[in-house]
Amino acid sequence: MRLGLVLSEVANGLRRNASMVVSVVLVTFISLTFVGAAILMQMQIGQMKNFWYDKAQVGIYLCSDISPGETCTGGDASPEQIAAVEAQLEGPTLAQFIDTYYFETHEQAFENFKKQFAGNPVADYVTADQLNQTFWVNLKDPSKSAVLVESLSGIAGVENVTDQRKYLDQIFSVLNVASYTAIGIAGLMLIAAALLIATTIRLSAFSRRRELGIMRLVGASNRFIQTPFILEGVFAALLGSLLAGGAIVALVYFFVQGYLGARLTGFALVGMDDALVVVPILLVVGAVLAAFSANFAITRYLKV
Repeated sequence: MRLGLVLSEVANGLRRNASMVVSVVLVTFISLTFVGAAILMQMQIGQMKNFWYDKAQVGIYLCSDISPGETCTGGDASPEQIAAVEAQLEGPTLAQFIDTYYFETHEQAFENFKKQFAGNPVADYVTADQLNQTFWVNLKDPSKSAVLVESLSGIAGVENVTDQRKYLDQIFSVLNVASYTAIGIAGLMLIAAALLIATTIRLSAFSRRRELGIMRLVGASNRFIQTPFILEGVFAALLGSLLAGGAIVALVYFFVQGYLGARLTGFALVGMDDALVVVPILLVVGAVLAAFSANFAITRYLKV
């Protein structure tokens, strides 16, 4: 197969169907940008899980004067009850699971509350004695939090034991829904891109049906006839993939690392290394999608 002849046929096809090629490029660009954004979002969720799950604490909320429940019938947790909880934390059963812990008094809890709700009228109606004294526990393995919950729940002076990871799971569930939505939209756009590529190839083949008939009469093989059409689709899709890769790199560089990075200094955010992993994936997806779509169109619909 003569490469120069094939490439000249590809160039002729692209020139004759310039408007359709532009459509393929744009649809591929938009669809693969959604794909890249969805991949980045999943990477971001994974990084956030690793970052925050390691920092998640178990909160042992001691009884206050307004705490309900059978374990809080005596009102505010007594010094003896606080000492009993601390003894369990330092005992051989729980100490093997604990990395560090610290005790937060009413006053410390109130100071943190005022910082968290600064400017909110609710801060004017809360007093220090209404807030729980709390043991905050960092575990060596956050997945072992159930051991603390089972050991300390229900004992006198403890209102409840809470694993902060359950709140993180709710946040990550919302983020996963957003990511899956982006994947769904990307899937629909990829289907549209595949159909548009197939339509473009059909139109290109129809406009050159006389030439193809002559090529068949002089003994040209099916592979020789089909290859230029497949390359047309791959070329257009690769242009769209490159644009999508550029958009993903720009998104990470200017928005994630630039805008968000300056404002969310305590968060682990995806970086350029992650973006450069996504770009080759987009190029491969675009090329494979175009090759299959073009091959299907030319095999099924080309009649000479």
